[in-house]
Amino acid sequence: MPLRVLIAAGGTGGHIVPGLAIARELVAHHNAEVTFVGTARGLESRLVPAAGYPLELLSSGPLKSVSPITRIRSVFAVARGVLQAIRLLRKSKADVVVGVGGYASGPVMMAARLRRVPTLVFEPNAMPGLANRIAGKWARAAAINFPEAAGFFQNAVVTGIPVRREFFELPSKPPGSPLRLLVFGGSQGARVLNHRVPDIALKLLQELRGLTILHQAGQIHENSAQLLYMQRDLPSESVRVRSFLDDMPQQFADADLVLCRSGASTVAELAAAGKPSVLVPFPAATDDHQLKNAVSFARSGAAVVIEERYLTSDILLRALLEVLRDPEKLHAMGQAAREQAHPGAAEKIADMVARLATSRRG
Repeated sequence: MPLRVLIAAGGTGGHIVPGLAIARELVAHHNAEVTFVGTARGLESRLVPAAGYPLELLSSGPLKSVSPITRIRSVFAVARGVLQAIRLLRKSKADVVVGVGGYASGPVMMAARLRRVPTLVFEPNAMPGLANRIAGKWARAAAINFPEAAGFFQNAVVTGIPVRREFFELPSKPPGSPLRLLVFGGSQGARVLNHRVPDIALKLLQELRGLTILHQAGQIHENSAQLLYMQRDLPSESVRVRSFLDDMPQQFADADLVLCRSGASTVAELAAAGKPSVLVPFPAATDDHQLKNAVSFARSGAAVVIEERYLTSDILLRALLEVLRDPEKLHAMGQAAREQAHPGAAEKIADMVARLATSRRG
């Protein structure tokens, strides 16, 4: 009899992409039938069917940082979602439910508790989101990325985040290659980086001969960021601005230092690649989880953290020069980053799911 698993994942790629990695491992090595559960408002409605998995949609809504009227509507939507999830659990006869976070996760995890179906929480951030904090009070197990999150769950195991194998297998840069600074703020770009880096680019290039800058500015901001660089009269061969970078593992391989946000998946990729970084956490992240991710990652010396409220051009310039001028520091930060990598995360999480199913059937 195949292992039947529901994965509740919704909202952003940070929830869905790890869920898909876990699903692939469950199908490949545990003969699992995997169904995703999400909402119509998130990226799961596009990413999950494209990956070939069935997707069930239910009602839910935000409960934090919203108006009282929106919160009341969400409470009723969540209640409907729980009833929908109960019906889905009856129909699917799921052995295990995996909650990866997002709007869909709460109702499905609550329904699993009511139906006495074993649950596993996957939490990528140092500070768990609301749905996972609630589910953590009764979930049978938790797979976490940062040790700081362990206190919110029972039977927590530090598995790390599933990361593409290519990040673990990056080739070394050839000796004598020019320095490369990689700047990106996620798929949408980061406004503060799009303004601050052009402002200091000329001084960086003057201080570090041969330096090149590759800047992912986001589709909406590509033209404005490009204009800011052009206004500084910079050598065209030294700076490239792109809306989006498709081959991120290769861009990591070419980079000596990465300037970016500190979402959980980004931090996991930096660790897998063994890349030093300067992290500027997104200040509006829920529960300030990006700052907590960055502080945890930097504690070992893997990164420099600058909060956005303190990110003046002068402070950023000094931070980048301090690292880029010092090859030994770059190497030490890269080594510290790699020591926090978790190869085989998807396999470990899938094994945890399979054990929960075995214990239930037993």
